[in-house]
Amino acid sequence: MAIPKSSQAFPRSEYLRRLAEVKLEMKRREIDALVVTTPANITYLSGYTSKSGYVPQGLLVLLEDEEPTFITRRMDGPAAIHQMFIDPSRVIGYPEALIANPDRDGYDAIIDFLLDKVGNRGIGLEAKFLPSLTIEKFRHRAAEARIVDCTNAVTWIRGLKSDLEIAMMREAAAISDAGMLKAKEVIRPGLREADAAAEIIATLVRGANGKPGTDIASFFMCSTPRTSTCHIRWTEDIFRQGSQINLEFSGVRHGYTSPLMRTMSIGRPADHLRRLHDGEVAGLEAALAAAKTGGTCSDIAVAFNATLKKHGFEKESRCGYAVGIDWTEPTASLKEGDMTVLQPNMTFHLMLGNWINEDVGYVISETFRVTDAGGEPFTKLPRELFEI
Repeated sequence: MAIPKSSQAFPRSEYLRRLAEVKLEMKRREIDALVVTTPANITYLSGYTSKSGYVPQGLLVLLEDEEPTFITRRMDGPAAIHQMFIDPSRVIGYPEALIANPDRDGYDAIIDFLLDKVGNRGIGLEAKFLPSLTIEKFRHRAAEARIVDCTNAVTWIRGLKSDLEIAMMREAAAISDAGMLKAKEVIRPGLREADAAAEIIATLVRGANGKPGTDIASFFMCSTPRTSTCHIRWTEDIFRQGSQINLEFSGVRHGYTSPLMRTMSIGRPADHLRRLHDGEVAGLEAALAAAKTGGTCSDIAVAFNATLKKHGFEKESRCGYAVGIDWTEPTASLKEGDMTVLQPNMTFHLMLGNWINEDVGYVISETFRVTDAGGEPFTKLPRELFEI
């Protein structure tokens, strides 16, 4: 029986538009084939979100072909046929003999294809994200070809979102809001952290406004006495009167995220936490005002840091980063000195988590898009220090 395609997250024209941008960059770099191996970039160019990146796979973009070709483990081929916009004939599954093989692996199948299609012409690799032995294999087996490092070439293109992508991130943001409201509803003294996490995550799956979550992204719940930590899960502990809870998570729609952070307190928050919250919110608003077309990432960080300092606090870590598919895009960073010029529909997680010392930590954030008038947040949740 033929494998059916699922409903595509975007129309075919959107994927072809993205591929056209990539091909322009390929021409600029004088390469005829680009081997896309990072899962987020594969999602961006094809719609594929299956978790098969633990073994070699590659989306091969050739200048001469309208659609890319995907080479993956044979057992993962049906998922690609189901999810990708491309013709099923362009999904090639390599045999199980290449799994756990000390001599040959899935990259050999990719190289075989490239040698047949482009021979000794230019081949681009996302080299930073490939093992050194794999890059050596490409250089040895495709010795006549010109191997070009194209790390983050696709990722920088992803940085400018289409209106369709913005709409998808708004859907993810609505789910983030729903998850945070569920946290405010269920967290109470005596409840296990694990049970609260289960309720919140269930909401992130059920979604919002009729749009379910399509995946689970990173989920962090840092509660008293662990509020100075930033990237840990729930524990077997229970919430108590006076507990502080720092939350960071995101709804997911077809790979797209809109992360959200908020701080909650069971009972009246301590005065120093309230002062820190007031300073962070003022800094957040200053940062959003600075997130205008034509400004820089550095401008946003400077605006936040200067405002926070006026309130008697400082933040050591950066203020945020480019965001989209699979959360972080490893390109533009909201820190002083990053002179990346802001363009309309760039999207960032304005991540204002502040872990001051081993006793004090606080979180708040907004995911936003750049506009001519400043940063436009996707989430609608109040910027409150939630008292439960």
